[in-house]
Amino acid sequence: MNPWRGLKGLPSTVWLVCGTTLVNRLGTMALPFLLLYLTEARGWSAEQAGMAMMVYGAGGLVSSPVSGRLADRLGHARVLVASLLLSALALLAIPLAASRLLLFPLIALWAALGQAFWPSAMALLVSQAPPEKRKAVYALHRLAVNLGMAVGPALGGLIAHHSFRWVFWGDGLTTLLSGLLLVFFLKVQDNPAPEGGRPGRSPWTDRRLLFLLLAFLPVLVVFFQIEGALPLWVVRDLGHGTRFFGLIFTVNTLIIVGLEVALNLAMARWPHGRQLALGSLFYAAGFGLTAFAFTRGALVATVVVWTFGEMILLPAMSDAVATLAPADRRGEYMGLYALSFAAALALGPWLGVLAYSRLGPAATWGACALLGLGSAGLLSRFRARTADAAPPP
Repeated sequence: MNPWRGLKGLPSTVWLVCGTTLVNRLGTMALPFLLLYLTEARGWSAEQAGMAMMVYGAGGLVSSPVSGRLADRLGHARVLVASLLLSALALLAIPLAASRLLLFPLIALWAALGQAFWPSAMALLVSQAPPEKRKAVYALHRLAVNLGMAVGPALGGLIAHHSFRWVFWGDGLTTLLSGLLLVFFLKVQDNPAPEGGRPGRSPWTDRRLLFLLLAFLPVLVVFFQIEGALPLWVVRDLGHGTRFFGLIFTVNTLIIVGLEVALNLAMARWPHGRQLALGSLFYAAGFGLTAFAFTRGALVATVVVWTFGEMILLPAMSDAVATLAPADRRGEYMGLYALSFAAALALGPWLGVLAYSRLGPAATWGACALLGLGSAGLLSRFRARTADAAPPP
């Protein structure tokens, strides 16, 4: 069986959006190294740097639901392009900010503009393919994201070894390039939400969606320790260096590129709840075992475990949210989905660094295991129902 067969016949717009996502992700360096930049280049304490990560998450918290609504009203492509171009400018400006008073607002602005990308991109991709092709679209988009992530953080690790400033400037320039590619080549008719007819259910009143996202939040907090406690454990305390930390993302990504499409095709008929719970269990195991990972080989082994969680959990979540979303509310539903990521990013690294600094690594990784298990138990109860089948609000 050819694991890539589901990618055939996708519309050209899907390929273009995924291609520009690949360009953008090839330069993804700034966020994985933000905490190290603040502690090593700026001389901030770990708790101060963790607060900056919370500021980043707060920017995304504000942006995600608003940008999703704007995408439905103004057009998904318009919001997507604006997000890329404006977030690129914010990235280019961050290394030039001399004071903390200026740096915090810039980080929040960068987050708000960057997080607007996801609701508009996902809604645009879903709108370009029939329901039977959506899983193929998710697979292709995640393939683009992860191919880029195989290069971006590893390249960031090499650049950070010489200049943290160029980590941000390199990220900003590739983000700018991806936005310009869409400006010149995206030909989709970008219509706002259709007028007339009965509007779909608001995501804020969809109990299934709210349950799904609240159950998802604990395991997302665990996931974002890759920007919180994990760099402190790997780089600062174990002394493996920024280049090895960047290569962790390469290992993660190569596994995803090689296995995710085939894995999700094999699980295509699984109920959402079973797939979501299994992905959460892998996260619990992978981050929990990090407490016992001192060597490079042991650390890579834990990465392999939680990478299987990522390959199983995230495509299933995207499909579950899209299944619940009415056609005229896709941006809003994806915006609320993106809001869960922003909330976890606001809380996760800050809480992880706080726990790590005050309680130590064993307690931090033990808490990650418990949070992952909690999400697994809740998500196993989720049962999807399509938006068309849902009763009117």
